Amino acid sequence: MTYNKLNRIRYQLKQKNKEQRPRLCVHKSNKHIYAQIIDIDGKVLVSTSSINMDISGYNVEGAKIVGKAIGEKAKEKNIKSVVFDRGDKIYIGRLKALAESAREFLEF
Repeated sequence: MTYNKLNRIRYQLKQKNKEQRPRLCVHKSNKHIYAQIIDIDGKVLVSTSSINMDISGYNVEGAKIVGKAIGEKAKEKNIKSVVFDRGDKIYIGRLKALAESAREFLEF
């Protein structure tokens, strides 16, 4: 296993032991950004991405739009609090923008 994969697994285990809430899992590629709310059992409750919305996901503005959309979808499903799962990514740039716009609707 690579260092990034081990780091991600270690981070997820810490979060899983800490809180019994769904997690907001974020993945970013060079072109798009994806967000999912996953239950404790691994079931995807809500998901959205910049591909679904036909926007550019490689900039901060696109990440803000995706964050707002995931928050609105979670509100429709009565999800109020989540744990933010950034994986092995650093909390900066697009991840930070997505998290801040999702905080308008969710607690984490």
